[in-house]
Amino acid sequence: MRELMQQQLAKTIPQEAFDWYDSYAHGGMDRRTFIAKLGSLVALGYSMSVLTSALLPNYALAEQVSFNDADIKARYVNFDSPSGHGKGRGYLVEPTHIDNDKEGRLPVVLVVHENRGLNPYIEDVARRLAKAGFIALAPDALFPLGGYPGNDDEGRQMQSTLDRSKIEQDFVAAAEFLKANSRSNGKLGAVGFCFGGYIVNYLAAYKPDLLQAGVPFYGTPAEKTLRANIKAPLLIQLAELDERVNATWPEYEQDLIAAKVPYTLHMYNKANHGFHNDSIARYDEENAELAWQRTLVFFKKHLS
Repeated sequence: MRELMQQQLAKTIPQEAFDWYDSYAHGGMDRRTFIAKLGSLVALGYSMSVLTSALLPNYALAEQVSFNDADIKARYVNFDSPSGHGKGRGYLVEPTHIDNDKEGRLPVVLVVHENRGLNPYIEDVARRLAKAGFIALAPDALFPLGGYPGNDDEGRQMQSTLDRSKIEQDFVAAAEFLKANSRSNGKLGAVGFCFGGYIVNYLAAYKPDLLQAGVPFYGTPAEKTLRANIKAPLLIQLAELDERVNATWPEYEQDLIAAKVPYTLHMYNKANHGFHNDSIARYDEENAELAWQRTLVFFKKHLS
């Protein structure tokens, strides 16, 4: 029912509105211009309330695994980040039942949020991974500013004020912290969405021995000079209608081929940027479920 309502809502507005929101959300358009463009649709008979409902997240829809689920244990943990902001904080979720090997060691997966801090959708992704048998850590880049503020617009503005290189180092520190977890089997994966997809690509290129498998969802590549360092297999998840990110793929693919990186690309038909996020109308249930199952299979193959 939830997915049907979202899909019906998405069909009530033109594709241009999703494209405008994507541009606004990633710094390509200021808020005044974005609102003015939405106003042009209102003049054509579209409801502003319908437009905003379709474009803005409803995090009550995003919980697939309850934080009270008996199969997992979730808590917030701090970690050192000497090359970043000094300290970091993340949402650590562990399975309560161990069935991997006799010593109880489990694969670990870093979960990286979009450009707006650790919101409820990303926390739920971490819980989904723990439910599937992984130890997951979802850091919050906004921790130096007090953490995710409870809404995406403010979170986006906060993240834009932070030094990007320090954010990158915070995620490197988080990955090292997670890999050293006492229950870790020593194999680290990373999955990220949008900005988080970029961070997955960055981790693979910046510190190639740290990562054993990466799954960037609609993420841009790391700086070109770093790409030859990549060793970890990558599962690239892209959305057909995401022109901004897709424009970076042909060159990135050539660099992966030149570096002999094992990678698989999946381009999801008629999907928008953010199609995995079930708190928004751009959510595409069929493609999201397929992409997620591919993610779990990929991690089980490379991290077990």
